[in-house]
Amino acid sequence: MAFLKERSAGFLANHMARLFANGLQQRIRPLGLAPAQFMALLALWDEDGLTQRELVQRLSVEQATMANTLIRMERDGLIERRSHPEDGRSQSIHLTAKAIALREPATQAARSQNEAALVDLSEDERLVFLDLMRRAIASMQSD
Repeated sequence: MAFLKERSAGFLANHMARLFANGLQQRIRPLGLAPAQFMALLALWDEDGLTQRELVQRLSVEQATMANTLIRMERDGLIERRSHPEDGRSQSIHLTAKAIALREPATQAARSQNEAALVDLSEDERLVFLDLMRRAIASMQSD
């Protein structure tokens, strides 16, 4: 039996993810952000002061990838590292005023990308689509 990529959830999800990432990258580039930085910022906007380990867990990325992202974010003036108050061996990651000011324009850029991707879906179709994606993600996370 032939492998039909247009009937493969994995192929389609991967293709869609690349298109989302490329669109987001174009929209946030004028803000001086890269997609990996945006993902870290989303977590830190929700809870400032996370450790690198907590960011790795929340974003499901490799430790080395997060370390490199945080180095670039620190270089770009988006974060500062402080000694963790309860664990002197680790550091907590804190947003700078520059990163806080980017929250609205960056999240608006992401909303614009989502809208562009889902423009041909009705509101009900969008809700179903998002629910199906969350369920597929949950299935893979528990596998």
